[in-house]
Amino acid sequence: MTDASRIIAGVILLTIVTIQFGGYFMTRIVRGQVPMTDFQKSFARAGHAHAGVLVILSLVGLLYVDQTNLTGPALWIARLAIPAAAILMSAGFFASSAGKGRTAPNQFLWVLWLGAASLAVGVVTLGIGLIVA
Repeated sequence: MTDASRIIAGVILLTIVTIQFGGYFMTRIVRGQVPMTDFQKSFARAGHAHAGVLVILSLVGLLYVDQTNLTGPALWIARLAIPAAAILMSAGFFASSAGKGRTAPNQFLWVLWLGAASLAVGVVTLGIGLIVA
């Protein structure tokens, strides 16, 4: 593993503590200790789940990125776009459902879609990089 991928993996592993805190917060939500609409509860679950899954995918991707012949911007896209998606998609779910009594997404839904685009660009770049290596 290259030094860059190793350092990024270390930073990603440290983010798991924030996901753990999110899990604790989710237990408070499902016990009714945090008042939320059904819409907000579903977006909180989705944001938490996407964070966890995409962080794991980010770590797996870093194992693969150093097996490609990618260089320059493509290499950095393959390394960073998936972790960026973990942040953006989760933030999009949480930010777009923020506000007392909200029953539909607010204007921050675009952050979720930016994260989805980042995920698509990252996995396509990494996938092509692995195929042509």
